[in-house]
Amino acid sequence: MRVAFKEWSIVVDALGRGEQVVILRKGGIAEGRGGFQVEHERFWLFPTRYHQQAEGVVDAARERMNELDWPAEETVRIEYCAEVVAAELLESLAEAKRLRGQHIWRDEVIAERFDWGRDEGIYAMAVRVSRLAEPVGLPLVEAYGGCKSWVELDRDLPAVTGSVLSDAAFADKLEAFNAALAGESVR
Repeated sequence: MRVAFKEWSIVVDALGRGEQVVILRKGGIAEGRGGFQVEHERFWLFPTRYHQQAEGVVDAARERMNELDWPAEETVRIEYCAEVVAAELLESLAEAKRLRGQHIWRDEVIAERFDWGRDEGIYAMAVRVSRLAEPVGLPLVEAYGGCKSWVELDRDLPAVTGSVLSDAAFADKLEAFNAALAGESVR
């Protein structure tokens, strides 16, 4: 598998730590007229600092940004693989707000992205994240650049060793995700 999904480094960190299983995405300029689509069910998480904003995340994540071990500017460190287990286009801001507490983005960022572009809406994906035994450093190449969600890595990576969350912990987070989208409270 060579497909990778570009996401803020701090979000990849939260996914890798098991703090969240939610990815929210509007899509980049390079996504074209159709906007973002969940094109792949399984992909590598490609951490990027491009467009990353400390003021766009909750306080605890902002503090964590200062603790992260960033690779050299010309390198991307791939450490996690994600598998989409649920995905839905949220067509109302109220739906998106029901996911508060399940991700590190601030409400203002969600609202801004929801309204951005021709169509209102934002995709919400619940992903099961697995880890490589050792992170792999790849040189940043031109093909990885630009405002796009999906990139093709220049080589295959080793197999992952296991999920960052236990089955029970992941099931709890997935239940909370599904309940939020259904407008229900979690038991």
